[in-house]
Amino acid sequence: MGKIVEYYKYDLRRVMYPLAYHGAQKAGPFFEGWYFKMISADGKQRISIIPGIYTSKEAVDSHSFIQVMDGVDGSSRYIRYPASDFCFPPKKMDISIAGNKFSRDKIVLNIQTKEIDVSGEVLFGELSGWPVRFFSPGVMGWYAWVPGMECYHGIASMDHQLDGSIRLDKRVMDFTGGRGYIEKDWGRAMPRAWIWMQSNHFGRAETGVSISIAEIPWEKRSFDGFLAGFLFDGKLYRFTTYTGARIKGLSVTGKEIQFSIEDRTKKIYVSAKRAQGINLQAPTVVQMDRRIMETLSAEIGIQFLEKRDRKWNEVFSGTGKYAGLEVVGTLRTST
Repeated sequence: MGKIVEYYKYDLRRVMYPLAYHGAQKAGPFFEGWYFKMISADGKQRISIIPGIYTSKEAVDSHSFIQVMDGVDGSSRYIRYPASDFCFPPKKMDISIAGNKFSRDKIVLNIQTKEIDVSGEVLFGELSGWPVRFFSPGVMGWYAWVPGMECYHGIASMDHQLDGSIRLDKRVMDFTGGRGYIEKDWGRAMPRAWIWMQSNHFGRAETGVSISIAEIPWEKRSFDGFLAGFLFDGKLYRFTTYTGARIKGLSVTGKEIQFSIEDRTKKIYVSAKRAQGINLQAPTVVQMDRRIMETLSAEIGIQFLEKRDRKWNEVFSGTGKYAGLEVVGTLRTST
């Protein structure tokens, strides 16, 4: 009971601001990271920037970081900073690490090390975020109110326009007219197993998909839960464990991932083609030393249907390019 009281005493206001920093008064192990994916207008420049902070249990490995993933040449660089370089305001997504800035409006980079030289500024257009309401504060739904979960998730924007450029080493990456996506994770550690995929390049603006399927620890047991959103012409359709949707036929092979998710009124069929991955660092309860593979070159086929007059009618069918995709561990629901 004391743990729950302590949680609500501090986190009541944080739950309603899922994009803000949650770790100000939390002991380690704890991590929090924001994920900024940017794709140029022609798709030839693809990059993900992940700023964050990691606090170890004994504080010996506590540090802030910026991870840079180049989706074109397949490289990944992890730049460590002192934890004291991580700055944040309350109730707002406006993070600063050693002069590098990350907010709802823009990203500003200025990193010069022996391993990487990156600088530039990219402005964001209007964000297409996940609605935050009291009984469903963001993508986590009512699970956001549950204390002590291993990992929490937030989506800042399913799709938005980009304006600006970044110089990465000797290459200039022009993102003007391109599309962006922003999400975040925080908690003690990432799940034991998960599948994550995302694309907002279906040939039309304000259209995109983001799906996370993960093993969720729950009262000394675990279950496979999922969070899926399909943005179509600016309207967000939710398919999640907490809304009563069901996932069916999850099949994972070395070449593709297939499944469907449906509820009483809507259904989505997903077929994702895998691509060569890039090595990223992820948190455990001990260190920031877990290695996962992510690609920015996958493809996600989507067929979206709605039930009208007791019949399923196709609303959209298409393939999302330049997709982010991660497959980590093995989920029990997969075949």
